[in-house]
Amino acid sequence: MSRTTEEICRLIDSLSEDEQRTVLTYLRQRLPLHPLEQQWGTTAEAILTAIARSSDLTLRGVRGILAEATFEETILPPLEASGWRSIAIVGDQTYDFVLEKVSSRVRIQVKLQRREAGVPKEYSARRRAALNCPSGTMYVVEVQKTRSGQKNGQKTRPYRFGDFDILAVNLHPSSGEWKRFMYTVTSWLLPRPQEPALIEIFQPVPAWPDEYWTDDLARCVDWFLAGEQKRLYS
Repeated sequence: MSRTTEEICRLIDSLSEDEQRTVLTYLRQRLPLHPLEQQWGTTAEAILTAIARSSDLTLRGVRGILAEATFEETILPPLEASGWRSIAIVGDQTYDFVLEKVSSRVRIQVKLQRREAGVPKEYSARRRAALNCPSGTMYVVEVQKTRSGQKNGQKTRPYRFGDFDILAVNLHPSSGEWKRFMYTVTSWLLPRPQEPALIEIFQPVPAWPDEYWTDDLARCVDWFLAGEQKRLYS
């Protein structure tokens, strides 16, 4: 930071809140806008205000997109530096990201930890009793598509085993950190009791890594490539 910049920052710090807002307005007029602001002919503040007053379903969608953006910006770069290559996805697929390295290919679905009434949803005691869950809080991730529908007489909202290879769960609702994720191999997820080819909607997610979940994507990729067969907390 130059001396001139330091002096400007010192002067800004000495201003009142109203004066600082005037400076911000001046800078916003001079600096290039975000491409979306230019495309829509509005400001980031107006977009955020519109999002804030939207329905819970819309807010969930925006938070989900933010989780995906965080994954792309902060989680993928270390894997790409180790030789993995992110592949562009064409069309509407059952996964959000595809990584390739030599002859290996990994498809990743990103989900946001489930909330209800504004708080993180915990895995129910009844469901825990049917599994061998570790002690401590177990949260929930909802593994199904947002929109429902049918194709060739089959429901399209459920995910099927084989639709993606790794499930990445963003734990912002419980941790307050957008960069905090947990990962597991898709084939280890719980199936629906009456339809074992479908992935159960509510899956248990621990707050900390264990033998089924890890907070290290590279480790989860190794789990997937090793081909070990497990079932969550069986």
